[in-house]
Amino acid sequence: MDLAPNPDSPPSEDFMNTSPQAPSSSGAGASSSSSAPSPSRYESQKRRDWNTFGQYLKNHRPPLSLERCSGAHVLEFLRYLDQFGKTKVHTQMCPFYGHPNPPAPCPCPLRQAWGSLDALIGRLRAAYEENGGRPETNPFGARAVRLYLREVRDIQSKARGISYEKKKRKKPPSDGEQPPPAAGLA
Repeated sequence: MDLAPNPDSPPSEDFMNTSPQAPSSSGAGASSSSSAPSPSRYESQKRRDWNTFGQYLKNHRPPLSLERCSGAHVLEFLRYLDQFGKTKVHTQMCPFYGHPNPPAPCPCPLRQAWGSLDALIGRLRAAYEENGGRPETNPFGARAVRLYLREVRDIQSKARGISYEKKKRKKPPSDGEQPPPAAGLA
């Protein structure tokens, strides 16, 4: 089972950068126009995230193999990422706690936004399985990770005074029901 990060992809410094980037063309591969199409933005980000997580495991003390990685290590990684966050999360002691647009600066910490963490876990979960991992042993799908993401979402929602509404799916009309008549057709 090959669970090592893809060696063809260099680790990147812009781990949480989700801005679109033009594919770079360097070296001999740039001259062939019939090569495979460039990967999508999602695929590129997923590869960067996977390589960064692999680098994190390599730098972990003691170094960790992916096979020995658990949900607890994923949580440790997510907490490590908080130091690079750009989202102000007010503490309960802050006078701006619960205010979506605070009128002045405050000393509250910057953290990773819940949406960024949620998307990151989704990409890493997919990458784990694409790199030979079995779904039932996927540390990114661990219950502890799901609970942590829910807790982060709730804390950030309360700190900002804005709730995260789950997107409602449109239900197709069932066979027994008829859609309401259009206006003006009486």
